[in-house]
Amino acid sequence: MISDEALMLDFQCGSHPAFEQLFARYRGPIYGFFRRRLQGDQRAEDLTQETFVAVIRASARYEPRALVRTYLYSIAMNLLAAERRKQFRDPPPGELAPEPVTNHAPDAALWIREALERLDDSEREILMLREYEQLSYAEIAELMKLPVNTVRSRLFRSRMALKGHLEPEQKSAEATATKGVAQSVKLTRAEGEAI
Repeated sequence: MISDEALMLDFQCGSHPAFEQLFARYRGPIYGFFRRRLQGDQRAEDLTQETFVAVIRASARYEPRALVRTYLYSIAMNLLAAERRKQFRDPPPGELAPEPVTNHAPDAALWIREALERLDDSEREILMLREYEQLSYAEIAELMKLPVNTVRSRLFRSRMALKGHLEPEQKSAEATATKGVAQSVKLTRAEGEAI
């Protein structure tokens, strides 16, 4: 299997099959990156296409200083930041930002998604880059322009914050169950004393 960097250098020299291989490898992951962060499949698809158009336009300037994967995600992060600025500046007419849904569905994925929504943007982004995009600490550090140890500590804090958002749900479910057991014990004692 040819490395991503070799494919990018081949594409830089004019090889269209090299670009097609890169596109085939990264189209899904880049689409997933946008899909998890934006509302709407169509906009995620558009930004995925824009990411690869940016690669085509900048291919002459590409230097193999970083992994191609990191290069693609940095383009995607820049496009996402521009999209968020655009949404903030020009919200769709008649639409307000949706409030997070807090129904207590047993679906674990929904539960985690709701907890992720409660995190600060920086906490959520670093956690998603590591857990969803499977980037290494070094790749995240390069993307976010941070030292690796800072990435490690922020990732730790993000995980703790996520855990903190998930535990109240667990504690309330446990408290309800414990309350029911305590009521049952009180009734049993009262019945025993009455006899």
